[in-house]
Amino acid sequence: MGEPVPAGPSAALAAGRRRLADHLADDPGAIDVLTRFERWGEDLWHGLAAVYDADVVLPAVIDVIASVHRDRRPALRQRDRERTLRPDWFQSADALGYVAYADQFAGDLPGIRQRIDYLRGLGVTYLHLMPLLTPRPGANDGGYAVMDYRSVRSDLGTMDDLADLAADLHASGISLTLDLVLNHVAREHAWAVAAKAGEPRYRDYFYVYPDRTIPDEYEATLPEVFPAFAPGNFTWDDALDGWVWTTFNEWQWDLNWGNPDVFLEFADIIGFLANQGADCIRLDAIAFTWKRLGTNCQNQPEVHALTQGLRAAARIMAPSLIFKAEAIVGPQDVVAYLGQGEHAGKVSELAYHNSLMVQIWSALAARDGRLLATALSRFAPIPVTSAWATYLRCHDDIGWAIDDADAAEVGWNGYDHRAFLADFYAGDFEGSFARGMHFQSNPETGDRRTSGSAASLAGVEAAIETGNPAALETAIQRLTCAYAMVLGFGGLPLIYMGDELAMLNDHEYLDDPEKAADNRWMHRPAMDWSLAEERRSTGGVADRVFQAITRLVAARRGLPALHASVSTEVVVGDDPAVLVFRRRHAAGSIVQAYNLSESTRVLWPGLLAPLPAGHLLEHVSGEVIDLSLPVVLPPYAAWWLTTQE
Repeated sequence: MGEPVPAGPSAALAAGRRRLADHLADDPGAIDVLTRFERWGEDLWHGLAAVYDADVVLPAVIDVIASVHRDRRPALRQRDRERTLRPDWFQSADALGYVAYADQFAGDLPGIRQRIDYLRGLGVTYLHLMPLLTPRPGANDGGYAVMDYRSVRSDLGTMDDLADLAADLHASGISLTLDLVLNHVAREHAWAVAAKAGEPRYRDYFYVYPDRTIPDEYEATLPEVFPAFAPGNFTWDDALDGWVWTTFNEWQWDLNWGNPDVFLEFADIIGFLANQGADCIRLDAIAFTWKRLGTNCQNQPEVHALTQGLRAAARIMAPSLIFKAEAIVGPQDVVAYLGQGEHAGKVSELAYHNSLMVQIWSALAARDGRLLATALSRFAPIPVTSAWATYLRCHDDIGWAIDDADAAEVGWNGYDHRAFLADFYAGDFEGSFARGMHFQSNPETGDRRTSGSAASLAGVEAAIETGNPAALETAIQRLTCAYAMVLGFGGLPLIYMGDELAMLNDHEYLDDPEKAADNRWMHRPAMDWSLAEERRSTGGVADRVFQAITRLVAARRGLPALHASVSTEVVVGDDPAVLVFRRRHAAGSIVQAYNLSESTRVLWPGLLAPLPAGHLLEHVSGEVIDLSLPVVLPPYAAWWLTTQE
């Protein structure tokens, strides 16, 4: 790791700056890096000091920073300068994300380059390509069991292809997000192979125990992520002659982040991916990275210190890069991934708003927005330099994370409501419009998660099956209303591949032995490009949904109140089916009104404060709303209202 520097942050940082200057003595960009070290060096030191001996580890981190910067291409160095001047690029009202598997979307990385115009036509400014780094052969948790962080899946292309794609995306105004799995590696990863070969250094990269004594102590408080096909959290390995920690699957080995060498490895990997053109790194399974006996080993304080250290290092070596935390945890924990207390504004710039997604589906099933308003009122403020990543669907299942206290506040039983949602969205509840499937049912806890595409869960599939035009019209309105909430809440809205075309569940995954046991693949279909082309001429479901979403995207661009630095107040009046979002901004406030039901509803003008009485402009349709008359919300209306100028 290099020679220790003098103790204490001031002396350590002064020595660190000298070390960095020596590394970059002949580099024309040295002044930029040294200036950034002045800005973020203290964040780096404190992040390290909370977990390691910072005086020892800091010099090694500086070596990584210098190496990454030296390898950074001129175009990316210029991007660093531009993004430093506009650090809120991901927060703006014109930001729109799109999430896709590379192979499912376009076959391979060169194929995606041929589809950039499609993304631009949708208004996309941020593309998240799901796991594409080389996974283990065979079962690999959808690519999250990574065997090599420095190569691309051979069927998708090469690292050069990835860099070329990133350059083309950048030229088209689109940023690139890549996944980085922090908690674990595949047991075929070089580190795991070396550990099995008996190399002490790499054995220390993992949690390995000679017998069940300590694993059993941990298991007493550990939940099971995949109880149906991966029970328990430890696996015996003959080559290791020990029990290795395996939170997710027996072939995904948890990493020991208490070892500073693991931190250094990932700092270097982050720099490597940034140098391929990545603009955002999605920190997968981040909540699990620190282990503490007697806890569920999630959301431990050290997680945020480690993230602060990684983020500070990234800011110094590649400041155009941001982090997105994949922390699907409760409201009381998730805000910390955007920064609270001493870590405020110093960790991830983005985090998933899982609760918003769950509550939208809950509100649509119940035709009642009270639980949504109650649950979202619990969230602490987030740093103004950060943003929620909002979404209706993703590659994963939906876990019905309904808090018992929230449910009780609106007079419901939490357990019963979770059971209702699981049954409703599996199509098992009488009168349900949804077509989903149960995922990972746990008979001990009653937990049942749900798989299914957004369109199928919103009722499009059922309406097509029954040949009911009225039901189809309602389902399209329902899907549009749901996406309007995602785009209108603020933050960075994400469209999951195919949702813009109302793509349905696909059961062809059952024909693939590697996927058949995991029904999440039903909502991970290959992109239907024939549907994308047909929509232009048929005026069918795909076209109607595409046009509806692009209208929302266009309306969003002109509304400064949708900048992510503004918070959303959620309100429900006397009618629980009428939900209101309020966003107050110095350039002009916006109030959004949503009808969560199939029937018309009256909008009480008092809900529209702080907007004045009189005439309001509805931005999605362009209509003017006269508040002197009774205001009637059509079924599944989604109105974005501002003062008429």
